[in-house]
Amino acid sequence: MRDGRVAVIGPIRQEVLSGIRLERDFARLRERLADFDDIPILTADYEQAAQFYNLCRAHGVTGGGVDLLICAVAYRHGLPIFTTDPDFGNYSKHVPVELHKPPTR
Repeated sequence: MRDGRVAVIGPIRQEVLSGIRLERDFARLRERLADFDDIPILTADYEQAAQFYNLCRAHGVTGGGVDLLICAVAYRHGLPIFTTDPDFGNYSKHVPVELHKPPTR
Protein backbone atom coordinates (compact mmCIF):
# COMPACT_ATOMS: atom_id res chain seq x y z
CA MET A 1 0.00 0.00 0.00
CA ARG A 2 2.82 2.39 0.80
CA ASP A 3 4.25 2.24 -2.71
CA GLY A 4 0.89 2.89 -4.39
CA ARG A 5 0.24 -0.59 -5.69
CA VAL A 6 -3.24 -0.94 -4.21
CA ALA A 7 -6.25 -0.26 -6.39
CA VAL A 8 -9.93 -0.40 -5.45
CA ILE A 9 -13.20 -0.40 -7.33
CA GLY A 10 -16.53 0.57 -5.81
CA PRO A 11 -17.84 -3.01 -5.47
CA ILE A 12 -14.72 -4.01 -3.50
CA ARG A 13 -15.18 -1.01 -1.21
CA GLN A 14 -18.81 -2.04 -0.68
CA GLU A 15 -17.90 -5.67 0.08
CA VAL A 16 -15.17 -4.68 2.53
CA LEU A 17 -17.53 -2.34 4.39
CA SER A 18 -20.54 -4.67 4.36
CA GLY A 19 -21.37 -6.63 7.48
CA ILE A 20 -19.51 -4.44 9.98
CA ARG A 21 -21.72 -4.43 13.05
CA LEU A 22 -20.43 -1.45 14.99
CA GLU A 23 -20.84 2.02 13.49
CA ARG A 24 -17.51 3.23 14.92
CA ASP A 25 -15.69 0.29 13.26
CA PHE A 26 -17.49 1.04 10.00
CA ALA A 27 -16.54 4.71 10.22
CA ARG A 28 -12.90 3.88 11.02
CA LEU A 29 -12.56 1.51 8.08
CA ARG A 30 -14.41 3.88 5.73
CA GLU A 31 -11.97 6.61 6.74
CA ARG A 32 -8.97 4.39 6.01
CA LEU A 33 -10.39 3.31 2.66
CA ALA A 34 -10.92 6.97 1.74
CA ASP A 35 -7.16 7.13 1.04
CA PHE A 36 -7.77 5.00 -2.06
CA ASP A 37 -9.50 6.40 -5.12
CA ASP A 38 -11.78 4.03 -6.99
CA ILE A 39 -10.71 2.94 -10.45
CA PRO A 40 -13.57 3.94 -12.77
CA ILE A 41 -15.56 1.03 -14.13
CA LEU A 42 -16.20 1.30 -17.86
CA THR A 43 -18.89 -0.22 -20.06
CA ALA A 44 -16.15 -2.36 -21.58
CA ASP A 45 -15.43 -3.81 -18.12
CA TYR A 46 -19.01 -5.00 -17.76
CA GLU A 47 -18.85 -6.53 -21.22
CA GLN A 48 -15.52 -8.20 -20.40
CA ALA A 49 -16.98 -9.51 -17.14
CA ALA A 50 -19.86 -11.08 -19.08
CA GLN A 51 -17.40 -12.64 -21.50
CA PHE A 52 -15.36 -14.00 -18.58
CA TYR A 53 -18.57 -15.35 -17.03
CA ASN A 54 -19.43 -17.15 -20.27
CA LEU A 55 -15.91 -18.53 -20.59
CA CYS A 56 -15.89 -19.82 -17.02
CA ARG A 57 -19.38 -21.27 -17.43
CA ALA A 58 -18.28 -23.13 -20.58
CA HIS A 59 -15.65 -24.82 -18.38
CA GLY A 60 -18.13 -25.69 -15.63
CA VAL A 61 -17.15 -22.84 -13.31
CA THR A 62 -19.96 -20.60 -12.14
CA GLY A 63 -18.75 -17.14 -11.21
CA GLY A 64 -20.35 -14.26 -9.39
CA GLY A 65 -21.04 -11.09 -11.33
CA VAL A 66 -19.04 -8.88 -8.98
CA ASP A 67 -16.15 -11.35 -8.87
CA LEU A 68 -15.88 -11.38 -12.64
CA LEU A 69 -16.19 -7.59 -12.76
CA ILE A 70 -13.17 -7.47 -10.44
CA CYS A 71 -11.39 -9.81 -12.86
CA ALA A 72 -12.31 -7.61 -15.83
CA VAL A 73 -11.02 -4.39 -14.26
CA ALA A 74 -7.85 -6.12 -13.05
CA TYR A 75 -7.32 -7.51 -16.55
CA ARG A 76 -7.77 -4.09 -18.19
CA HIS A 77 -5.23 -2.53 -15.85
CA GLY A 78 -2.83 -5.47 -15.73
CA LEU A 79 -3.18 -5.71 -11.96
CA PRO A 80 -2.94 -8.86 -9.85
CA ILE A 81 -5.93 -9.60 -7.62
CA PHE A 82 -5.33 -9.84 -3.87
CA THR A 83 -7.90 -12.20 -2.41
CA THR A 84 -8.37 -15.11 -0.04
CA ASP A 85 -11.49 -16.23 -1.92
CA PRO A 86 -10.77 -19.62 -3.52
CA ASP A 87 -13.22 -18.88 -6.35
CA PHE A 88 -10.63 -16.59 -7.91
CA GLY A 89 -8.23 -19.52 -8.21
CA ASN A 90 -10.90 -21.27 -10.27
CA TYR A 91 -11.48 -18.21 -12.46
CA SER A 92 -7.76 -17.75 -13.07
CA LYS A 93 -7.61 -21.19 -14.67
CA HIS A 94 -9.88 -19.94 -17.47
CA VAL A 95 -9.53 -16.16 -17.71
CA PRO A 96 -6.32 -14.14 -18.10
CA VAL A 97 -5.98 -12.73 -14.59
CA GLU A 98 -3.11 -12.96 -12.17
CA LEU A 99 -3.57 -13.54 -8.46
CA HIS A 100 -1.32 -11.64 -6.04
CA LYS A 101 1.25 -13.88 -4.46
CA PRO A 102 2.63 -12.44 -1.24
CA PRO A 103 6.41 -12.62 -0.93
CA THR A 104 7.68 -15.59 1.02
CA ARG A 105 9.85 -14.96 4.03
